[in-house]
Amino acid sequence: MDEKLRVGILGGTGMVGQRFISLLENHPWFEVTTIAASPRSAGQTYENATAGRWKMDSPMPEAVKNLIVLNVNEVEKVASEVDFVFSAVEMSKDEIKKIEEDYARADIPVVSNNSAHRWTPDVPMIMPELNPEHAGIIEQQRKRLGSKRGFITVKPNCSIQSYVPILAAWKEFEPTEVVACTYQAISGAGKNFTDWPEMVGNLIPYIGGEEEKSEKEPLRILGEIKEDAIVPAAGPVITCQCLRVPLLDGHTAAVFVKFKNKPTREQLIEKIKNFKGLPQELNLPSAPKQFMHYHEADDRPQVKLDVDCENGMAISVGRVREDHYFDFKFIGLSHNTVRGAAGGAVLSAELLKAQGYITKK
Repeated sequence: MDEKLRVGILGGTGMVGQRFISLLENHPWFEVTTIAASPRSAGQTYENATAGRWKMDSPMPEAVKNLIVLNVNEVEKVASEVDFVFSAVEMSKDEIKKIEEDYARADIPVVSNNSAHRWTPDVPMIMPELNPEHAGIIEQQRKRLGSKRGFITVKPNCSIQSYVPILAAWKEFEPTEVVACTYQAISGAGKNFTDWPEMVGNLIPYIGGEEEKSEKEPLRILGEIKEDAIVPAAGPVITCQCLRVPLLDGHTAAVFVKFKNKPTREQLIEKIKNFKGLPQELNLPSAPKQFMHYHEADDRPQVKLDVDCENGMAISVGRVREDHYFDFKFIGLSHNTVRGAAGGAVLSAELLKAQGYITKK
């Protein structure tokens, strides 16, 4: 690629914004040239704006340290300096909806980590290996917004990455009922153990709004475009419980499934191992070579051993076995702040570039 696309990070001083900046260091297609945040951070260098608050394990990239943080509310100024943006702003849902639409109307593609637009009918919620065709709704969205090149796409909730890909791989067997219990790391709340010492040795059996997202968002991903909206799939019926557990990274799901067409265990495992999506076919820079990894050992997947599989972008699966009430059950694991957040959004942006939706100005 002769010239990299200029990328802006909206909300670049927060934990997810930092993850974007870390992941995009030395990216072959994209270069972070602009960081925007709240007015209290605006005007400072990025290094000063995040002093004492850099939460990544890797050092802050040298290329961003001296960037002057812009005011995220100055849409035209930020828009004039970038080809597209990643959104990780920390605002109310209504404020996020408005500011992301403001950027899209300013002809800037917005790849959002936020949940505000997940149920806007013409905004695709993309899990790149599963529903790349949903990008087709973008032209309808552009008409609504009056934009020539701007649009909004969102990524789904982080915890559903640990089980929805498996359900998609098993689509031909027609899952009808799913029970999922997710055990979610504290970084999913934007925290570490320094911020949240009460979580050490603790478990909280409630995460606000998480169960509703976990039950409904998979159906939108598995749905289809009809006229000017993405219509959720009718099934399977999904019920969830979501627990916060004392781990820094990694969301694990314990899942039970009933099928209309009952498969064998061998068929299910074969589908997991051989599943490929468009990112693998296109060999996108952030795509894992193998989307899902199956582990035969009874004690896998484990967070310590498997959460960073393929740089945190692959899904780890194990313990596929028959159940005495449901047909089968399994364990899934995904990295919540890589595949489930910034990394998944970066892969979505790569896909949208490959599809021709994100271009240089």
